[in-house]
Amino acid sequence: MPVQDLPMPPSPAPTSPSIGGDNDDEAWVWAQIRAEARRDADSEPALASYLYSTIISHSSLSRSLSFHLGNKLCSSTLLSTLLYDLFLNTHSSDPSLRSATVADLRASRIRDPACTSFSHCLLNYKGFLAIQAHRVAHKLWAQNRKPLALALQSRIADVFAVDIHPGARIGKGILLDHATGVVIGETAVVGNNVSILHHVTLGGTGKAGGDRHPKIGDGVLIGAGATILGNVRIGEGRR
Repeated sequence: MPVQDLPMPPSPAPTSPSIGGDNDDEAWVWAQIRAEARRDADSEPALASYLYSTIISHSSLSRSLSFHLGNKLCSSTLLSTLLYDLFLNTHSSDPSLRSATVADLRASRIRDPACTSFSHCLLNYKGFLAIQAHRVAHKLWAQNRKPLALALQSRIADVFAVDIHPGARIGKGILLDHATGVVIGETAVVGNNVSILHHVTLGGTGKAGGDRHPKIGDGVLIGAGATILGNVRIGEGRR
């Protein structure tokens, strides 16, 4: 089915990161991604094998994303098959992660004029990929699997140049635009529908322990190069 023939449902209302996702919306976005990948494979044969193995051959968005992240983040000690199973099992057991993935895809597609398709975001947007991997690291952190969470944080920083502590709480509908150099500390909280540009630091002052990082409200836009330090709050909708 051509991409333009798929009717776009209304975006779901912003919700807490802990609330489960809309299955119909997830199914629609996944159908759109596969249609885009087929179109691109037909128009650019050099990418056909890559698009087939990464998107077209998979039965769900979670499987495609897990496969892609596993290949991106693997190393000689963190094998792609291990990471694939980790990402897929975590997504399969937590509908809120799948909902957040869809909301993040929509955020990039709607709020970034350079994002030409959902599949482009899924494959190429390192900010999107870093956030999806962080969500799994955060789940591991909450389960007290801290060594693996920290190992995953290190790989995310190495591969995507985005350093988010696994303890940080991140909402849904997040856009990390360009993403290079973003640093988010352990006790930071980022609300829903937040846009963060490159080289942003949400850090501590170095003078306090405990809850020591910024709290960012819903709908905030943080411009490139901003440094926000300490346990301060940026109110909803600030730009």
